[in-house]
Amino acid sequence: MKKLTIVAPMMAIAAATLVSCGNSAPKAELNDDIDTLSYAIGIEQSQGIKSALPQMDIDTAYIDEFAKGIADAAQGADDKKKAAYNAGIGVGQQLNMMLKGFSRQLFEGDSTKTLSLKNLVAGFIAGTTGKDAKMTIEQARMFGQSKSEAIQMKNAEQKFAKEKKASDDFMAAAAKKPGIQKLGKGVLYKVLKEGKGATPSTNATVTMNYEGKNIEGKVFDKRDGAKMPISGAIPGFTEAISHMPIGSKWEIYIPYTSGYGARQAGPDLKPFSALIFTVELLGAEEPKVGNAGASQINQ
Repeated sequence: MKKLTIVAPMMAIAAATLVSCGNSAPKAELNDDIDTLSYAIGIEQSQGIKSALPQMDIDTAYIDEFAKGIADAAQGADDKKKAAYNAGIGVGQQLNMMLKGFSRQLFEGDSTKTLSLKNLVAGFIAGTTGKDAKMTIEQARMFGQSKSEAIQMKNAEQKFAKEKKASDDFMAAAAKKPGIQKLGKGVLYKVLKEGKGATPSTNATVTMNYEGKNIEGKVFDKRDGAKMPISGAIPGFTEAISHMPIGSKWEIYIPYTSGYGARQAGPDLKPFSALIFTVELLGAEEPKVGNAGASQINQ
């Protein structure tokens, strides 16, 4: 016997967000086994939606309207015009939920600030229909990313001003220490042991012993014999290792602008954390040009 497939959660949620066009919910008439089976399936499939009502922001005081919407959408599904409208209703309600989620993330829970629902909907419709779009998808992506990062950075600078100042002061003091040298991206380093090996490229996979600390001196990461592609590290770490001869041991200071920026990167790495690494570079593997595998460079 073939088991009936349960409705996928997203499909169920989309159906549940459709609103009423005025029809009443149908009354069950269990005249035969098919009627009763149909009703039983409806009861069974309803439980996922029932448990999801709080997350869908459905006020149970209007549960009858919710029921009417379900009935209207189901009964009008074969009417293409009505089905298109109902589908739009469902997407529109999901857009409203999306706006709330984006606003919470962007403004870090500040309920006095929100994105514009009117313009979000206008942009969504323009992108969907291809009519009267004021920017291309590439322009939208670029602007969205840069502006979102700028807003989040501004909010974080206000919220974590103390942490930012502490890191700025720490890096300024570190730059004045004896033996400190400077690299690009604001990175500072001090040679603890001079290496005589080759300097790995930014495409290399390196083997090293390292320890990472925050400016309070708390160790947040430590590994011996770690093997990793340096291109996948934070920018300041890649900058330092790609200038470090194999066999060297350096103390490296990385500003938050070349580290994790304004985001929290762990319990011991608050937003705007400057980082201190002690790294001993043991070896490196460079990718072979036009060939599989890699050539190994050792001390």
